[in-house]
Amino acid sequence: MATHMKSRWYAGVVSLMMTAMLTPAWAQKFDEERMQRDIAVAENVLSTLIKQQISNRGTFFPLEVKGSYQSGYGVTFTLPADYTTPMVWTDGNGSTTITFGSGGNYNSMQYSNDANGNNVYVGGENDLEEEEDSPVLPPDPDDADRFKLITKENKKRNNDMDSVRDAYNAKVIEAAKTFILDYGDMIAQLQPTERVVVSNQGNNPRVWVNQFFNAPNRTHLSVEGLKSDITAFRTGKITRDQALAKLKVVNTETVEEVAPDLELLASIFSRLYSPDLSKTYFTEDNIYFERLKDFGVIYYMQAYSGIERERDSRRYIMPTLGLNDVDQATRDKKAKELYPKFETELKDNIVEYGRTLKSLKDDEVLVFQVKITRCNKCDIPSSLEYTLKASVLKDFNAGKIDRNAVLSKFTVKKGNNQ
Repeated sequence: MATHMKSRWYAGVVSLMMTAMLTPAWAQKFDEERMQRDIAVAENVLSTLIKQQISNRGTFFPLEVKGSYQSGYGVTFTLPADYTTPMVWTDGNGSTTITFGSGGNYNSMQYSNDANGNNVYVGGENDLEEEEDSPVLPPDPDDADRFKLITKENKKRNNDMDSVRDAYNAKVIEAAKTFILDYGDMIAQLQPTERVVVSNQGNNPRVWVNQFFNAPNRTHLSVEGLKSDITAFRTGKITRDQALAKLKVVNTETVEEVAPDLELLASIFSRLYSPDLSKTYFTEDNIYFERLKDFGVIYYMQAYSGIERERDSRRYIMPTLGLNDVDQATRDKKAKELYPKFETELKDNIVEYGRTLKSLKDDEVLVFQVKITRCNKCDIPSSLEYTLKASVLKDFNAGKIDRNAVLSKFTVKKGNNQ
């Protein structure tokens, strides 16, 4: 009898242990589904709040908001780039069309290449309007009065676009503040130290801007709130004004004139990650950057693992590994293996070469945004972002802190796994 009771007791203990072992896996799966659902709902809420701020006629324009969660960091909601960011495409016959606008109100300009390969203005959709101060064709340089007229009109349009952009950005910021304080808590599984971020900062640099016309400077918007502050406001521990004061708001724009040290750093990283020098991922393009007023500098990088030998051949060259003909499966396997080393080395290189920057203010930041090589079902991030304060790099360069201290001060954001 005693033996039987003991056996049943052991069986009960084993059953409880098995349940405890299985619960985390089930809970994790459930939590992930809940997180994705919460983010999907929050995307809709944020999009609606922005539309309500901008449209006063009840007519909503398309606005895609994308949310993503990174453990330890929080949820980032990415908006489309500001409305002044143009879209460019070609027809394959040397003609280029540029479209820019906001809220469904777009303008177009068309250029084509002349016999010498120069860009020649053809016309825009607004040129069809018969207005006295809107000539159909660019002015003849010899026609002084007409030249002055269109120059004056161009300046007026640029000023108008700046004013509209500033008003648009202010409304987006107000909508983001409302969203974070009043609806940020709907993402229930965020930890107190994690954050809710709304930003218009995507991963694609506007590298072709000003090749065809002088576009307004790109803006960078970001509104960020800690989950602990959001909860404190919801539970009445702090007032709305106190909660608003705790939000981190960035509203700045690119600076046209940049310091030589920023250009030099871009050149250094372009060389470090050239196919013949890198031992992990490489870049085929120059590394571009944007200097943002009172914010810092953002460098943009596209990291590749291989080059397809022929279009749709699924055979690859991996120059950093000395492989000249590998199939898709091998390429993906190698790309996955290279990622951890790439991540570590990039961080080390930012510390080593970033300390050469002298033009950044102490409270400004150095940011590297990287689009990671495509790798289907490789479980590696689609993007990687490193942020470090300039003051940390200066302290390291002066010998006030060691390398390990610098490495611990990075803010890291990763895109969804591929």
